[in-house]
Amino acid sequence: MKGVVLAGGLGTRLYPLTFATNKHLLPVYDKPMIYYPIETLVRAGIDEVIVVTGGPHAGHFLRVLKTGGELGLKHLAYTFQEKEGGIAEALSLCEDFADGGPVAVILGDNTTDADISKAVKTFEDGARIFLKRVPDPERFGVPVFGPQDKSRGAGSRFARKKIIKIEEKPKRPKSNYAVTGLYIYDHRVFDLIKKCQRSARGELEITDVNNFYIKEKSMDFSILSGFWSDAGTFESLFKSSAFWARKGRK
Repeated sequence: MKGVVLAGGLGTRLYPLTFATNKHLLPVYDKPMIYYPIETLVRAGIDEVIVVTGGPHAGHFLRVLKTGGELGLKHLAYTFQEKEGGIAEALSLCEDFADGGPVAVILGDNTTDADISKAVKTFEDGARIFLKRVPDPERFGVPVFGPQDKSRGAGSRFARKKIIKIEEKPKRPKSNYAVTGLYIYDHRVFDLIKKCQRSARGELEITDVNNFYIKEKSMDFSILSGFWSDAGTFESLFKSSAFWARKGRK
């Protein structure tokens, strides 16, 4: 399985910091933000990664990441998203890199200490999303859980649940879980992206892609254990930095 790190956009929510460089190169405690998602993929056994970047500071990534060897990568590729066309559009640029295989996709502002290696190793087809309970689900895509699915085994309280829909930034979330910026897709994801229509904000939404998989009944999910946070706002950037500072002192 190959990895995709989505690190485009202008980072307007972090102005004026992002006047100077790409959001994903800002420090989270003692590392550039983008180190964290790459390390998540490397811990899962993924050593071939493509970074999708964009905006006026795209060239800064080369000096920071180089060939990726210092982070445990065997191969690091780059591609450029010319406009802010959405997560799904950014992912579509990676079709040739995927070369017919599955991809683990992570947003460049995600920081987590969760281990997803089992999900990566056991993945066969369809899609898998990773969820996390959050105090502010209205900021994210939010799963809507349906009735118990008797075809699934017992275990945790989610073992017999199924997702019937994902709602993007709902005003009244139907659960307290966020769809984190971490996904695993089979190669059909690129065909499904081509079926997407641009949203009101002119973007191809990854939520639409996920809902295609849900309609096909080929979507599964995992609950992330440990710490997870995006770092795309001043508050979440501070939260992430504080966590990694505490963890680094232990």
